[in-house]
Amino acid sequence: MLGRIWRIIVKEFIQLRRDKYARFRLLAPPIIQMLIYGYAATFEVLHVPIAVLDLDHSQESRDLLSRFTFTGRFNVTEILREDPDIPNTIGRSSIPMAIKIEPGFSELLRKGQTAHLQVILDGTNSNTALIALGYVTQIATTFGQDYARERLGSLMPAMAATMPQIEIEQRPWYNPDLNSQWFFVPGVIGSITIVLVVNLTAFAIVREREIGTLEQVMVTPIRPVELILGKTVPFFLVGLADVILVFVVGSLWFRVPFRGNPLVLALGTVLFLFNTLSVGLLISTLCSTQQQAFASAFFFLNPAFILSGFAFPISSMPRAMQWITSLDPLRYFLVILRGTFLKGVGLDILWPQMAALACLTTVLLTIGVLRFRKSLD
Repeated sequence: MLGRIWRIIVKEFIQLRRDKYARFRLLAPPIIQMLIYGYAATFEVLHVPIAVLDLDHSQESRDLLSRFTFTGRFNVTEILREDPDIPNTIGRSSIPMAIKIEPGFSELLRKGQTAHLQVILDGTNSNTALIALGYVTQIATTFGQDYARERLGSLMPAMAATMPQIEIEQRPWYNPDLNSQWFFVPGVIGSITIVLVVNLTAFAIVREREIGTLEQVMVTPIRPVELILGKTVPFFLVGLADVILVFVVGSLWFRVPFRGNPLVLALGTVLFLFNTLSVGLLISTLCSTQQQAFASAFFFLNPAFILSGFAFPISSMPRAMQWITSLDPLRYFLVILRGTFLKGVGLDILWPQMAALACLTTVLLTIGVLRFRKSLD
């Protein structure tokens, strides 16, 4: 039995060695995707081009506007002259935001009254608009507090010296600089792994069925279970090698710290690889051509990516969709990755994710093996 399984494994690696494009596909795309995601995927909004309409032309208005460029979040790229310029700028250019300071802005501040700052946003990209609006609110609030403190200090120095204040001290744990790369890079490991292993498993078996070599193998004394093991073990090893490769690139290139136990991460990776192999095996039993396998893999991978929590918080999804995410193996693996990378937690914390992956793997592998045996018969 072991000899027949070993020959199938050797056959798969020989086939991989002969296929130059497959070797390239196993090495280059994971590294390229890691670099692209690491640099491009971010929640930060920097250097947003804005237009400014200052109808007050005072020292206070200039001070407020200077704070927008000082933070590095915004770049003033256009100075407007009148109100009709705002819709023309927002609607017909790449500038997504305009700031308007009404006449009398400084006079209201000097009187101790409320001065209004109007912000016009292009809501087409709601995510960028909300983040940019948050930055604007923070800048305007800080300006108002500083102005009130300076004004009180000039009018009533004794009262200003004893005026109580509340100062917020931020202490982000696990990611002190709130670096988006530390959040995305561990997630990229899971995303690349599921795409690679599912496609490898599904395409390899379907390709052999499509060209007729699968029937030639089945006329040999090999049994279905031996064929399943011989076909999946190489893809498991390839997937494990790619995980290690992406892990090394992400850790060294982007300097993402790894604070956990490597054995805990290895256990989670093995469970996840078995899960993805089961999905690929199941897809291979449902398809007879590579085109069908590609469409089926895309039908699974795209929702799995969206529902995993990689970029979109699961807690923000509707309740029904949150229940559906319980069937997504990538969701649990991302928790394991980020927990071991950034928090350094162990099995005492991650055992629910491990148990969920084990249950999903058992169910999917059983269905896939039964379907595969039936398709061979």
